Amino acid sequence: MQDVRPDTVTPADRMRIIVGVLLAMFMAALDQTIVAPVIPTLGAALGDTEYISWIISAYFLTATATTPLYGKFADIYGRRPTLMMAIAIFVIGSIICALSHSMVWMIAGRAVQGLGGGGLMALPNTVIGDLMPPRERGRLAGHIAIMWGTASIAGPVLGGLIAERFDWTLIFWLNLPIAAFAVLMTSNSLKRLPWQKREHVLDYLGAVLIVTATVALMLALALGPQAQFGWHSPVVIGLAVAAVALVPVIVWHLRRAPEPFVPVGVLRNRVVLLSTTSVFCSMAANIGMSVFVPLFLVLSMGLSSASAGSALVPYMLGTVIAANIAGRHMLHAQHYKRLPLAGLAIAVVTLAYLAARIGTLDLLQFELLLFIIGGGIGFQFPVTTVCVQNAVDPRDIGVATGVLSFMRALGSSLGLAVVAAVGAASGIAVEVGERTVAGAGQQLMAQNFAPVFATAACIIALSFALFAIMPELPLRGRPGSGPNVPHPRPK
Repeated sequence: MQDVRPDTVTPADRMRIIVGVLLAMFMAALDQTIVAPVIPTLGAALGDTEYISWIISAYFLTATATTPLYGKFADIYGRRPTLMMAIAIFVIGSIICALSHSMVWMIAGRAVQGLGGGGLMALPNTVIGDLMPPRERGRLAGHIAIMWGTASIAGPVLGGLIAERFDWTLIFWLNLPIAAFAVLMTSNSLKRLPWQKREHVLDYLGAVLIVTATVALMLALALGPQAQFGWHSPVVIGLAVAAVALVPVIVWHLRRAPEPFVPVGVLRNRVVLLSTTSVFCSMAANIGMSVFVPLFLVLSMGLSSASAGSALVPYMLGTVIAANIAGRHMLHAQHYKRLPLAGLAIAVVTLAYLAARIGTLDLLQFELLLFIIGGGIGFQFPVTTVCVQNAVDPRDIGVATGVLSFMRALGSSLGLAVVAAVGAASGIAVEVGERTVAGAGQQLMAQNFAPVFATAACIIALSFALFAIMPELPLRGRPGSGPNVPHPRPK
């Protein structure tokens, strides 16, 4: 095994790498939200509107399925070639979308974009894990939260502006200069990035099994809400059964493979297991809030669609501010779990209060509660990333970070399906697929939304419980310990 040392990375290199990888992640995050406002324009331009929801679903399907692949590839082949490959695939997908003259080509281009986007979601955290010891990563994790918040807010606004005043292809051509700048910032500096090179046998069967199970589950979640299929469709049920049936096969294979695609030790690690499942729940509640809050404001408070989308700003702002506070707190705090646990507890109580008083709140009170909920959840996001990377051997950081990114993406997809089902059972007509929701066309009673917010409270309560029992290991790199002093890892 060859260990490439970090002392070859200068402060200037470090800054260029950080800016470049965050820009690459921003590009992928922006593409998740910028397309939604252009959906009607794309349907009018390309036809075949019955397949229009797949413009969004195809991206999420391939991005979620490939996220764990990139973590393994980065550990085996190095960070630079893997990141460059992800950027190149994403750019190719963007060009296909921009040149599309039919819905089939648009969906194909979005699927290719997702193949690259899965890497752009996972790799920046892995690269940051190489650059800094765990105690210093929290601050950058806060910057990642800012990037996500900015993309979540700027995407719909920018997409709507382009759809209204420019040609829709600009939303895809825009990725080319961003990608070029990201490559320019990182290409040379990444050559000096520390990583451990080792002989390997790539577990192709394990990769195929994991991707197949993920695709089956994602297809079930994508097809279930669609009118032509439905949750009781044999196709949807068959896909869900196939995904569940593959789980024991995957576990059996990972136990016997000489070099498993995902090391069993990583999956058995209690910090990794509990942290990733906890953030899985938080992301499930987060996506539910982002979908149903605008719907509530339109149907129960009479806001326009544009105003309802802007009303999510306090929620995103609370998340960003809290993530930055938590990231900086980790630099000095010995008990770094306390702040996220307090935030999750506050989010649970606030969501429960919102569900109980849903019909009596005015808009200002509702916005204040959204800010508190977003802040409560936001305290957790940077801490989970650092905890996972801190709990595994440096050579497994890419795989562990890939597992975390995968669970975040899967939580978003599954959470959307669960909360949508609760909303439908409560009398809210919901159509899921393009991460937007359409109401029944009439003013609904606010109380119909109470079960939705109560469900989100229960999901966050589960996240709190999982995070509470997660071991709190000392962070490597604390003063006096050095950046690579090992500590006992929970099995």
